[in-house]
Amino acid sequence: MSALASVKRLDPYFLALLRIFTALSFISHGTQKLFGFPAPPAWGMPGAFTLSWTAGVLEVFGGALVLVGFLTRPTAFVLSGMMAVAYWMAHGSKGFYPLLNGGEAAMLFCFIFLYIFAAGPGAFSVDGMKKNG
Repeated sequence: MSALASVKRLDPYFLALLRIFTALSFISHGTQKLFGFPAPPAWGMPGAFTLSWTAGVLEVFGGALVLVGFLTRPTAFVLSGMMAVAYWMAHGSKGFYPLLNGGEAAMLFCFIFLYIFAAGPGAFSVDGMKKNG
């Protein structure tokens, strides 16, 4: 077996690592907005049912779905779109370069979720258990 084939068979596990750690990071953005944990946002806690509060709800609950790999593809698609909108609404108007306009995280989340939508959940997912069970 070639080295490339050996690494290729680990693809579902690396995809699961990407899914899990992306979801954990994404959830922390939501808990910051909704609960002030681990620290409140610099701009203050959002009011209920505002755009920022709604983003927090999607970050916590959508992130939890992606974390466990349940309804992974549709959830990742919605979260990717949310991050694209967030990038253009909050960052894109501040300049072209994501490093300078503060939009690096939004851009990365957008494309990681788009990849997860296309690739699926990988190993260790509820979706995978449903398919195999």
